[in-house]
Amino acid sequence: MTSVSKKKPKILSATVKPKTAAKKPTKARKLPPPKSRKALPIRETLERLREAYPDAHCELDHRNAFELLAATILSAQCTDVRVNMVTPELFRRFPTPLAMSEAPLEELEELVRTTGFFKNKAKSLKGMATVIVTRHAGEVPRRLEELVELSGVGRKTANVVLGNAFGIASGVVVDTHVSRISQRFGWVKGGSAEAIERELNEMIPRADWIMTPHLLIFHGRRVCKAPTPRCEECFLFDACPRREVK
Repeated sequence: MTSVSKKKPKILSATVKPKTAAKKPTKARKLPPPKSRKALPIRETLERLREAYPDAHCELDHRNAFELLAATILSAQCTDVRVNMVTPELFRRFPTPLAMSEAPLEELEELVRTTGFFKNKAKSLKGMATVIVTRHAGEVPRRLEELVELSGVGRKTANVVLGNAFGIASGVVVDTHVSRISQRFGWVKGGSAEAIERELNEMIPRADWIMTPHLLIFHGRRVCKAPTPRCEECFLFDACPRREVK
C-alpha cells in the first residue's frame, strides 16, 4: 500500500496581526498666503465686530468718573479681573477724592498690593486725588490736558475716562490689545502707543473712537490672543492679512 502524506496546517504566530488599511494623514487646513488676502475696509471690520460683540463695554467696574480713573491707574500691567477684585474695598474705605487724598499711604499700598507695582500705584492714587481736590474742587477734570497732569495718568488713561465717564471722544484708547490687533489687521505698522493712536484717529471716524477700543479688546481677549490667536475660530480670518491657519 502506498502511504498518503498529509500536509500539516500552518499555524499563525501569536505575534502576527492582521493587516489593516493604513489611514491617510489628514491635511491641515490652510488659508491663502497672507499676501494674497485683501484686508477688509475698516468700516466693514468694525461692523463685523459690532455684530459679534454687541455688549462690548469697559470691563473695569465703576460707578463714577473718579472710580474709573482710579481703576484705570491700577490696571497698568494688571488684568481688569484683578482690579475689579481690589476696587470694592478700596472705594468702600476711600469713596471720594478727598478721602483718598487723606488716606495713609501704607493703607493704600496694602489695599492695591495684588495689582503689582503697588507702591508706585498707591503714590499715584494719593497724588491724583490730592490734585483733584486742590486744583479742581474735588471733581475729575473733563479736559485731556488737565487729566494728563494728574499722577499716574497718561493719554490712554485720560482717553478711557473721557470716553467712558463723560462720553467725550478725545482719542482712540490704545492698550496692548488695540496695539496688537490693529497691527495684525494691517491698519498700522507699529510704534509707540501715541503714534498708533494718531494713526487710528485719522483712519477711524470720530464717532467710533470710543467704541472701537472696546470691540478690539473684546476680540483680543476672546479670539485674537497673544501670543497664539485662535484663527480657526475667527470670523475675520478670511480677510486678515497677517495671520495664517496651519
